[in-house]
Amino acid sequence: MIRDEVRPVLVTEQGVYDLALVARLTGKDAQAWDKWISAGVAGMLDRWLDVAPALAALAENVAAAGPKYEPLGTGTQLCEPYRPIRIFATASNYVEHAQEMGTVLAAKSESQPYVFMKADSSVIGPDAAVILPERAQKVDWEVELAAVIGIGGRDIPVEKALEHVAAYSVINDITSRDLTRRSDFPFKFDWFRGKSFDTFAPLGPWLVPAACIGDPQSLRLTLDVNGTRKQDDSTGSMIFSVAEQISYLSSILTLRPGDLIATGTPDGVGMGTGEFLNCGDIVTAAVEKVGAITNPIRSMPVG
Repeated sequence: MIRDEVRPVLVTEQGVYDLALVARLTGKDAQAWDKWISAGVAGMLDRWLDVAPALAALAENVAAAGPKYEPLGTGTQLCEPYRPIRIFATASNYVEHAQEMGTVLAAKSESQPYVFMKADSSVIGPDAAVILPERAQKVDWEVELAAVIGIGGRDIPVEKALEHVAAYSVINDITSRDLTRRSDFPFKFDWFRGKSFDTFAPLGPWLVPAACIGDPQSLRLTLDVNGTRKQDDSTGSMIFSVAEQISYLSSILTLRPGDLIATGTPDGVGMGTGEFLNCGDIVTAAVEKVGAITNPIRSMPVG
């Protein structure tokens, strides 16, 4: 997507291309592309079975055509790949992260994923600022693999679950640790408040089709704050795999195209050491084969 004039782009090893332009230049499936592009990325996810093979063919055509297709210039600014209506996030899905948070987990055989939701208004894209709320004192980072649903379904078996994934991305589940706790109610935790502030879900830098990723349980996740490595682990360390999370969620509700699942974060968050984000910090979250998203930290504007 491109800020100011927001439109879908195609990202290849050769560069970033205006999706509508290269689709028109190929001369193939012009009517279908016009329809898909006019619906935006969310609309394309809703038609993923048709769009995915067309995108793959288009990317191959661009790669083979060389200079025939001109990439967008350096003035192009990526924004969030799309704005998911529903963001499901899995908590304490890495053993060492649970331990650093002081969470005592039951054996996997006696447990199920613990899922909460983040507001769609928390999503921002690459280079957009994470804004520190005035009353938040302990704002933390969490790099996660994001799985985007392309084929909906209910009661999806684990062995079929990955067939429902359209794409993967990187999400940083920003959290105000102090505001996830309450003393004014008998309910001691308020994860909605602590995790759903505006700007608390940097997402991007793009969506990578699942076919380009392969096994989602063999990807390295890293997160740096001001160039210092804070998190470094593999999705293979998840307690509940991506497929198991999809299957579990679909046992509760019907998953829809465009639903996003933040699949959990490894250890190395600030809460483990008492170090939190401050105005002026730069945070980079990355997932192998997917990409990296960098965001500055800013204070709430006054006035």
